[in-house]
Amino acid sequence: MSYYLMILVGAVLVNNFVLSRFLGCCPFLGVSKKTETALGMSGAVVFVMTVAAAVTWCVDRWLLAPHGLGYIHTLAFILVIAALVQFIDIAMKRFLPALHGALGIFLPLITTNCAVLGAAEINYKQGSGFCESVFFSFAAALGFGFALLVFSGLRERLAHANPPACFRGVAVALVAGGLLSLAFMGFSGLVKLPY
Repeated sequence: MSYYLMILVGAVLVNNFVLSRFLGCCPFLGVSKKTETALGMSGAVVFVMTVAAAVTWCVDRWLLAPHGLGYIHTLAFILVIAALVQFIDIAMKRFLPALHGALGIFLPLITTNCAVLGAAEINYKQGSGFCESVFFSFAAALGFGFALLVFSGLRERLAHANPPACFRGVAVALVAGGLLSLAFMGFSGLVKLPY
């Protein structure tokens, strides 16, 4: 149990995919203007990253490895992730049209979100078991969502601020993101994991 707690703390705080590994910066910057859209994107990423970890583990262990096709694992993982994102896109369009409209182009971009593929690749390289792979990916997705929600709160506050003209817009968002990343560096050394 304590091992899984270390994975959770390590993936959310210490080795946060966005703020420490710099994976998934595109949706991090693009969807973080409003907390509602950040929450929706976080939920979609948690679902996709967790299910992708389970499916890619099964594809690797039951299809690629037995047939000596490990060299195409990245291609197979991308196809699995793309199929999952299409499923989410169709489901959101049908059941949550307002959120689907708010996420816009960033929902299909989960397909190319390097955080999702990065989690699958880390699990592949570590040779983790099924439960460990799925839990790590879930924890990494929670860390992604946590960083996205904190950053969206900062950006909403910054929208009401009056920075100098040269810092308005994307510049102040990048500075705030850098400062948030520096704040998360304070957690380094809290947990030592092989991830």
